[in-house]
Amino acid sequence: MMNAYFKRQLADYIEYHRDPRNSAMHVLGIVALFLAAVLPLSLFDVLGGRTTLASIMVLPVLIYWLLLDVGLGIGIVGAAVLLLSTAAMIVNSTSAVGVCSIAAVLIVIGVAFQVVGHRLFERRQPALVDNPTHLLLGPMFVMAKLFIALGFRRDLADIIERDPQPAPRSSSPFPDESQGRPLPRS
Repeated sequence: MMNAYFKRQLADYIEYHRDPRNSAMHVLGIVALFLAAVLPLSLFDVLGGRTTLASIMVLPVLIYWLLLDVGLGIGIVGAAVLLLSTAAMIVNSTSAVGVCSIAAVLIVIGVAFQVVGHRLFERRQPALVDNPTHLLLGPMFVMAKLFIALGFRRDLADIIERDPQPAPRSSSPFPDESQGRPLPRS
């Protein structure tokens, strides 16, 4: 069910998210950031007013998540439907300025949760700094944690809950050529 690329990326992502408090901060932060991203796009109706620009724009990333892991992808699609519905309710009950203000506040909150989680609890930079593709792994990580908490997906628990490895200096797929040798003095 889980493709090899996703398994490698998730194992790398986990090395930056070992502290359970940081994981909790990520749940809140990622939800806030997803809602912040779709909220302004929900102001624009497309296809004769039957759907919003947010619904159209989120499709490629939902397909990507489904391709990485069908089970988690389906879970994320369900969460996305709830968040898109929440965005629609907000749009229907406030002005465009209000929607943009709420989105701005959610961005600040979401980023703050991410930064605080990494600085305070992990004491290291976010995985995104070393590997920008980790931006798309956050929601998969959150959904994986939920599946594990509910007693599903032992294969994910084996990756996420294994003993931590020594933290790499970088999540680059290209190993540092100096590894194993002393660095020359300057």
